[in-house]
Amino acid sequence: MGIIIKPIVTEKMTVQGEKLNRYGFIVSRDANKLQIKAAVEQMYNVTVADVNTLNYHGKKKSRFTKAGMLKGRANHFKKAYVTLAGEDKIDFYANI
Repeated sequence: MGIIIKPIVTEKMTVQGEKLNRYGFIVSRDANKLQIKAAVEQMYNVTVADVNTLNYHGKKKSRFTKAGMLKGRANHFKKAYVTLAGEDKIDFYANI
């Protein structure tokens, strides 16, 4: 399994990509900053200046249905915010 699972494509991350040259990714939970930096540089051919990570703890969820109360939990995952150096850009929509 790879280090980068998927990019975070939201309004907030799109604005940060345009203004601050910062992009977000969902990454493997056991990946460290050096591995994330190497994976992004290899995949997108850019130079990474900084990597910030955060672990998201999945929350408990419950809802009422006809069959009764259903309980579950959202998944844990790790996010990485990558700041690119210079004038490098990542275009997530190039292959569409």
